[in-house]
Amino acid sequence: MMAAAEAFASSRGWPVVIAVYDSAGLLKLLHRLDQSNLAAIELAQRKAATAVKFRRPTKAFEEILAGGGVRILSIASEVVALEGGVPLFENGAVVGSIGVSGMSSPEDGEVAAAGVLAMDPAAG
Repeated sequence: MMAAAEAFASSRGWPVVIAVYDSAGLLKLLHRLDQSNLAAIELAQRKAATAVKFRRPTKAFEEILAGGGVRILSIASEVVALEGGVPLFENGAVVGSIGVSGMSSPEDGEVAAAGVLAMDPAAG
């Protein structure tokens, strides 16, 4: 999964940070591609943490906020409302998450999706 996400980002010249979390919300892997910005290190981890804790993609929170759902701000310290964090499911259970940061939110989401697709081809 990590290799697929890295290959996808590298093929586009996107300097991102990719974080993979386990089902308990703990960091398992962190890769920082050359020239990625330093803030992306923390943000990729926070996206992965949000996805695993809430069992939904961070894009869902971004859409809620964009749609005027300001109540999401009441849990803002726990939520990153930017695309790029995706929970990982196996047999209906969350087994971890992937978080990507360094580019625009949609591009981060594409990198995360490439990683998820490598883990679960049915997800595509």
